[in-house]
Amino acid sequence: MRWSEFKRETKETRIWAKINLDGSGQYHIETPVGFLTHMLETLARHSGFDIHLKAEGDVHVSHHHTVEDAGIVLGTAFLKALGEMKGINRFGYAIVPMDEALVMCSLDICGRPLFFYEDGGLRGKITDFDFELIWEFFKGFALESKITLHMRVLSGRILHHVAEACFKAFALSLKQAVILTHSRIPSTKEHIL
Repeated sequence: MRWSEFKRETKETRIWAKINLDGSGQYHIETPVGFLTHMLETLARHSGFDIHLKAEGDVHVSHHHTVEDAGIVLGTAFLKALGEMKGINRFGYAIVPMDEALVMCSLDICGRPLFFYEDGGLRGKITDFDFELIWEFFKGFALESKITLHMRVLSGRILHHVAEACFKAFALSLKQAVILTHSRIPSTKEHIL
C-alpha cells in the first residue's frame, strides 16, 4: 500500500496530513477555511486517494498561509507515498467541465518541479476565499511533490465553478498518473528523483 503522512509547523500554520494513494476516496478534512476544506474533499473523492488533513493557521491575518501550506504538506506526503515510483503511469491529464467552466490539467511525475497556470486574469472572492489562492495551493503541491503541472482555465465566469473544475481536473490527472501499469521506473534515465 502506498501511503505516508507529513506534518509541518511554522509560526503561521500547523498542518498534518496522511494520504493513501491506493484508497477509495475517503476523507476527513479539518481546516479553518471552509472553501479549502470543500476543495480538499473534492480532491480526495475524485482522485480516489484517502486523505486525512488537519490544519490550523493565522486566518485572522489571511487565508494565504494556510492554503499554501496545505499544498506544501499534501505535496510532500504525496511524494513520500510514491516511494520508488516503479510501475506508475507517470503522466496524467484531464479536461473537466463544471457548468460554464472548462479546465485543462496535465502533469508529469518526473522529479522536475514546475508549475504553469493560466486563468485569463480571473479575480474575486468565493464567499470569503480569494480565488487566486488556488494558484498558491497548486504551486505548493507541485513544487514539493516534484511534478511538472500545467493548468489552464479554458472558460468560466463563476469562480466557484472554475475552482472546482481545477481541483477535479487535478484529481483525475493525479489518479491517472499514479496507476500502476508495469514494474519499471517510467524513465529512460532509470530514475526520477
